[in-house]
Amino acid sequence: MQRRHLIQLGASALATPWLGAQAQSFPVKPIKLVIAFPAGGPTDITMRALADAASKILGQTVIVENKPGAGGTLPAQQLQTAPADGYTVAQIPLGVFRLPYTTKINWDPVKDISYVLNVTGYAFGLVVPADSAFKSWAHFVAWAKANPGMLSYGSTGTLTSPHLTMELIAQNLGLQLLHVPYKGSADLMQAILGGQIMAAADSTGFAPQVAAGKLRVLNTWGAQRLDKFPDAPTLKELGLDLVQNSPFGIGAPKGTPEATIKRLHDAFKQAMEQESYVTALARYDMVPMYMSTEGYQKFAQETYLRERALVEKLGLLKPG
Repeated sequence: MQRRHLIQLGASALATPWLGAQAQSFPVKPIKLVIAFPAGGPTDITMRALADAASKILGQTVIVENKPGAGGTLPAQQLQTAPADGYTVAQIPLGVFRLPYTTKINWDPVKDISYVLNVTGYAFGLVVPADSAFKSWAHFVAWAKANPGMLSYGSTGTLTSPHLTMELIAQNLGLQLLHVPYKGSADLMQAILGGQIMAAADSTGFAPQVAAGKLRVLNTWGAQRLDKFPDAPTLKELGLDLVQNSPFGIGAPKGTPEATIKRLHDAFKQAMEQESYVTALARYDMVPMYMSTEGYQKFAQETYLRERALVEKLGLLKPG
């Protein structure tokens, strides 16, 4: 028994420097960054700019893999089966913190993800086609009240921030809206430009279509008006006590070595400061929004608790 114990101690002593050396040499091969929305949308475009900048800093390619669907939660789910070696990291949208309240899962979004850093956040708003009869938010609300369940709007997926915020608005105003979910901004924009839906709730991925005169912004959801859409009122200005912004960052599998997390953190933080990334964000009225590893972990804990209240208020809390 004593001999076996000594062998185990010896193995542990040998493993410790090996793990340290592995973390120091990280990365020695390409890193996969899984994002929650399809190619061509604002998340894809901005995260590819960040990945390109990080690749130069890390000395290895950061490959972006799109995994849309399930309200933006598939990349976080993928972390639950990926090796804890830092070679698979994922975007963590806000919907991840709602998941346990609406769906039966066997993992915890706070405890079972190693949070690396927060990188930015979405700015949101509601748009309609430029030729829509809804010239203002007041027109939108009046028509919705006169035609319950007939006014269709699209979002980037069921239980995403745009969907839940619109449902909260509808609840506050006594509206019945028809929600149509899409896999991401690119699909959503095709749908509204093609006349399949009457309005779209989205991050400001709609900016190019607004600039081209194809869409009109009825409102935005931040604390202040957005510089890019100075004529669009905020929800607060419209009498709704709501502010919705949606920070997101990067997570790694639970148990990823601290030294590897630090290497990823430092590289992506430096990448956030590169002009190419800042310029890509500006296209969508987004800005770098840094949270450290410790700060992002705390944000995850606080958001997890706060999102329960929202899901409960909308009557979407799963039983049990």
